[in-house]
Amino acid sequence: MDLENGSWEAEEGVPRSQDPFIQRFLDGRDSLIQKEVSQRHDFNLHNSLPPVAHKACQIVSQVCAQGQAQIQKDESQLDGILHPSLMSDQARKRLEKSDLWRIIRRLPKGSLLHSHLPAMVDPEFLIDQAFTTPGIHMSSPTPLTTRADYQEAPLRFQYYSSLSAEVLKDKPTPWSHDYCAPTPIGLQTAAASFPDGGEAGFRRWLKSRCTLSPYHAGDGSRAVSDLFSRYLPIIGSLFHYEPIFRSCLRRIFSQLATDRIRYVELRVAFTFQYTLEGRDCAETHYDGWLQIFQEEVERFRSTEEGRKFYGARIIWATMRELSNKDIGLSMKQCLSAKHKFPDLICGFDLVGSEGRGRPLNDLLPILFWFRGRCADEGMDIPFIFHTGQCLGDGDEADDNLFDAVLLGSRRICQALSLYKHPLLIDIVKSKSILLEYSLTSSACFGLTTSFQSHPLAALLSRGVSVALSNDCPGIFDLGENGLSLEFGLALLASHNMGLTGLTMMVENSIRWSCYEDQSQKEWISDIEEGIVGESLKATRLQEFYTDFENFCKWVVQEFAEKYHVA
Repeated sequence: MDLENGSWEAEEGVPRSQDPFIQRFLDGRDSLIQKEVSQRHDFNLHNSLPPVAHKACQIVSQVCAQGQAQIQKDESQLDGILHPSLMSDQARKRLEKSDLWRIIRRLPKGSLLHSHLPAMVDPEFLIDQAFTTPGIHMSSPTPLTTRADYQEAPLRFQYYSSLSAEVLKDKPTPWSHDYCAPTPIGLQTAAASFPDGGEAGFRRWLKSRCTLSPYHAGDGSRAVSDLFSRYLPIIGSLFHYEPIFRSCLRRIFSQLATDRIRYVELRVAFTFQYTLEGRDCAETHYDGWLQIFQEEVERFRSTEEGRKFYGARIIWATMRELSNKDIGLSMKQCLSAKHKFPDLICGFDLVGSEGRGRPLNDLLPILFWFRGRCADEGMDIPFIFHTGQCLGDGDEADDNLFDAVLLGSRRICQALSLYKHPLLIDIVKSKSILLEYSLTSSACFGLTTSFQSHPLAALLSRGVSVALSNDCPGIFDLGENGLSLEFGLALLASHNMGLTGLTMMVENSIRWSCYEDQSQKEWISDIEEGIVGESLKATRLQEFYTDFENFCKWVVQEFAEKYHVA
């Protein structure tokens, strides 16, 4: 066939690949590609890597090529990489046993800058803690007797010290038409009487009320947001009882450290009630909660497992749909918390659906008031906003990006619509603003149709600084906390990512971490100086690159022969 094809081309006068003008075309093509590559976020890093790191990069590229080829062979995944929670058991096991997974798990990952409590904790662990904690009761404002009740009715879990099994004996359970709402029923009693399988069925049902499947994404981001608003109060009513809260924090910190994450900033929407151990009534302020959080961070750092863990800080958040008065009251609580726990609070954010909540330009008076209060009290509580988490172009949610930039947000979370704004991209770069992205979260919210369609690659090609985060792994039922899943998906979704792309995003996560309070001038100086500076960030960048070089040596020792890299 090749001989016949060659004869035909010769007869027809088709140019050969070796002809000079074809070679000049190919040289120009290579030059154009290299010119674009020089604008990528990881270009300088790639050129400065030591030889062992270059070898590791070659190996990782071959491992990814193998993984991408496997995906293309799987007919069920022709439209792209399946969301992990939609993978078959066989595909999951194949991923977790792959060389790619071993490599990603071993990679040092710097900082996790965007995750939400309590949506991080895996639901099965949370439910286990509820069953092993004495005094937990369940209640509902209505009997749970219909399919709609089971799927939509509010639930609440609370500790009660005075309600014994004897007091509640023979009381109708929530599954009965005779249930006297909202009478609290002991958790074990409610579970044992669950009409669809007793305790085992109850556990499955409760997990379904605490987790969102990517199948929901097809209903649209607003529908997913509605489910979020129904599920988080259920999770929170369990999570924010002191014994369970402490156990969950230990679990989260342990999982992060296991995934080689050294520092985390956790967004917390302070609109919840929490209860101290052995008390029936919720606290009226958050001092006890913050004290518990601080104690658990220090306790974990004192263990062998946490000896390399730098710590955790909190981005105080409130709901964007609230009135100025309610937002202002939350801001005053934030200032009070900052006075009492200065090392914990590192930023302020507004959370909730941008499509339904108030846009930033409507919140300008209260935001400037807060900034003035911070200045008056000598505090640095920078804005770190959720904005542009939308598909629109020129609507209110999209325009929030402009306000976030003008308000001096040090980082912007989930700015999915930014790629549509070339001028704003240049400003984000000039102002050294970092973007926080989660591939899994965007897919679960129905904002991207596949991991390949995420705007991450477009922005990295323009040299925008990005760090990967995991957002809400618990409520999305993605397994252990960490960044390995996000990193692995980023590698598989983009041929241009490579190990240098991941490493640059890890470096970014360290450079943009709020390890300590800083003025805007100090903040920008540290980011620009990077590893050559004399600051805490420079020290931690140096520690990261020491870990990274050791990681690269391990990759070469473990895989060079298998992948024929000399």
